[in-house]
Amino acid sequence: LLYERHGEPAAVVQLKHVEVPKLGDCDVYVKMLAAPINPADINMIQGTYPLQSPLPAVGGNEGVGQVLEVGRCVTALKPGDWVIPADAGLGTWRTQGVFPEQMLLKVPSDIPVLCAATLSVNPCTAFRMLADFESLAPGDSVIQNGANSGVGQAVIQIARASGIKTINVVRDRPDLPKLVERLMALGADHVITEEMLRKPEMKDIFKSIPRPRLALNCVGGKSTTEMLRHLQPKGTLVTYGGMAKQPVMVPVSAFIFRDLQLRGFWMTQWRKDHAQGE
Repeated sequence: LLYERHGEPAAVVQLKHVEVPKLGDCDVYVKMLAAPINPADINMIQGTYPLQSPLPAVGGNEGVGQVLEVGRCVTALKPGDWVIPADAGLGTWRTQGVFPEQMLLKVPSDIPVLCAATLSVNPCTAFRMLADFESLAPGDSVIQNGANSGVGQAVIQIARASGIKTINVVRDRPDLPKLVERLMALGADHVITEEMLRKPEMKDIFKSIPRPRLALNCVGGKSTTEMLRHLQPKGTLVTYGGMAKQPVMVPVSAFIFRDLQLRGFWMTQWRKDHAQGE
């Protein structure tokens, strides 16, 4: 799925049959098994994302493929291995491709294909945000909005495995009980709607668990401001998305009297900052 110019995906993305390049000595020939669509993929096609691939470009930053053939200098991979992109911008929306070995990471082939295809962006983001901003211990709590997103679901599962309690904020919807049930089954401790954030009943939650020191935001706007009210003094709000397309509004008192910290997180930048050998 190629795009030769930036614009709305429906208008600029085209299905094209192209010849697979010849396999070089350090290359790997891969058959793609599955590739998701993330908001960042859409933003790249629109030309609004900070990271851009040279045009014409193949869409898709994430996915899993199976190695069909390797060049004679390739040592870490062999036919049959499963691989995922080592970095963004690989162009995973294709049936087959030839890539340099260093652009791929081997993953176990006994995990569900959809898990492998969505391994490199959302779970990594969730893990780093839980680890890098506040030192959380078992029994501590985290609050997050967009809790049913890919990152949100990963946060719930990683936190549960680490003994950290989660307060999960979602938008109200007709099938809310179903969604609550699904997130609770993943390990959520509390699932609440954005409206509930403003209600006095929120105090009941903090009878059984401590107020969170960490808040994770992928929405912006009012939902984020309300979430901030429940943070402990000196707590941290980490913003990693802005699905509401509204700014993060912070009352002055949150800075002066509670000394809250506002941080940002972008997985692509984290990878650049922590590249091997640098």
